[in-house]
Amino acid sequence: MSNSSSMTQFLLLAFADRRELQLLHFWLFLAISLAALLANGLILSAVAWDHHLHTPMGFFLLNLSLTDLGCICTTVPKAMHNSLQNNTTISYMGCAAQLFFFYFFMSAEFSLLTIMCYDRYVAICKPLHYGTLLGSRACAHMAAAAWAAGFLHTLLHTANTFSLPLCQGNALGQFFCEIPAIHKLSCSHSGYLREIWLIVVSVCLVFGCFIFIVFSYVQIFRAVLRIPSQQGRHKAFSTCLPHLTVVSLFVGTAIFSDLKPPSISSPSLDLVVAVLYSVLPPALNPLIYSLRNQELKDALRKMMTRCFSRAITCLFSSAQQSLCNHLLAQPAF
Repeated sequence: MSNSSSMTQFLLLAFADRRELQLLHFWLFLAISLAALLANGLILSAVAWDHHLHTPMGFFLLNLSLTDLGCICTTVPKAMHNSLQNNTTISYMGCAAQLFFFYFFMSAEFSLLTIMCYDRYVAICKPLHYGTLLGSRACAHMAAAAWAAGFLHTLLHTANTFSLPLCQGNALGQFFCEIPAIHKLSCSHSGYLREIWLIVVSVCLVFGCFIFIVFSYVQIFRAVLRIPSQQGRHKAFSTCLPHLTVVSLFVGTAIFSDLKPPSISSPSLDLVVAVLYSVLPPALNPLIYSLRNQELKDALRKMMTRCFSRAITCLFSSAQQSLCNHLLAQPAF
């Protein structure tokens, strides 16, 4: 029998019992995290460096990359550390911090995806009002609202979750701290009722955002189909396809995680599903946008070419300077 006041740590679910598989998971997560850090870092640099990307969509894409970096950095490093050290523990405060930041970044990301849908709706359905409806001040206010909504939503859930008395042990059954895993350890009916009300409010907000996204894309597709030229329709669709793919990946993995039948639930499947919704979208989002967004691809190409040229120039300059120093150091005859 334990409670939250005396509990000092939780036990996370290990990916494997065999040492070889634990090391394999470590290297796999290391590769995924490095790829996500590099890809999102390149997007952040490209948006900040190229003035062609100083647009509302570029600004929101920058914020989306920040949330992706936050999601990866919240869950993956601890999982890598545990696999490498053959350890499954996380401190009570560490668990609270991990849960808070993960849900904060995920909530902010979904809010940003909703705002980015509005950006595509205005760009295609109301192009003449784009500069007015999505000015720099309006974009800053919408981004700030997305981050603030994510913070408030996460703060309420985290405060309620860690106020519950825990009497079912400390094994979470997941590779990172998440709200449903901690609720399974609770024995408080009043805490469950508070969380149910919070979940109802959250579901209503998420459902409202989802309906807005669906309605916006219905209007977008109707407007695109009215474009007379095939080239114009293709260009309009290509500007929406990255966002639509990212939304589908985000919503699809989250729905499967929450609504999978209990009859097929198992620790191994729960681990796979958790990786799908917590690690896969942040790692794939920059790849999806960089492959389908021509302006972003051009900016990345220019930035990398410029960096490579500067590196070559510095290398030759350094070699030339070293040669000159060597010649000057030779004794005169």
